[in-house]
Amino acid sequence: MLRLDHVQLAIPPGAENECRRFYVDILGMEEVPKPPALAKRGGLWLRSGEVQIHLGVEADFHPALKAHPGIVVGDLDRLAETLARSGHEPIWDDSLPEIRRFYVADPLGNRLEFLAASTF
Repeated sequence: MLRLDHVQLAIPPGAENECRRFYVDILGMEEVPKPPALAKRGGLWLRSGEVQIHLGVEADFHPALKAHPGIVVGDLDRLAETLARSGHEPIWDDSLPEIRRFYVADPLGNRLEFLAASTF
């Protein structure tokens, strides 16, 4: 294996704008145009640096409450503050004392983990 290309999370039909507000406006990710054949399905492709998240429409949507991407960020505290101000309260986890990290749910309930780059 060479590298992970992207992580896909499910979203319900019609949730694209709500997801844009979170992933683009709050997290600062860039929306990437989907190929026309896939754009018909709905959803979003997002990127920030090497991190890519695809949000795919699932008719019988259930949020990922346990499974999650783990995303390393440069300024974990600043991201935590930004999320908290936006109504997405981080849940800090110190069960691995050598790794600074927190979890947060996107607006649809999908779990995301953010880790401090300085701990790696």
